[in-house]
Amino acid sequence: MKQAITGFHQDEESDWVAELACGHFQHVRHRPPWFNRPWVISKAGRDSMLGYELNCVKCDRHEPKDKSA
Repeated sequence: MKQAITGFHQDEESDWVAELACGHFQHVRHRPPWFNRPWVISKAGRDSMLGYELNCVKCDRHEPKDKSA
C-alpha cells in the first residue's frame, strides 16, 4: 500500500528512516549500487521527498504502527 513520507529521522547506526503517514517507518539508504537514493544525503533532498509515496509492506501485512523516533 502506498503511503506518503511525512518526516525523517536517523536510527542508531545513522541511517535515514522515512516516517510514513500510516505510522510505519522505512529505511531509505543510499548505498549504490543496491540502493541508489542520493536525495537522502542532504536535508534539501529529504525535504523534497516529503509527500512522496513509498510502498509500505507493513501496511500490506496489517502490522501495528512503529514506535516514535
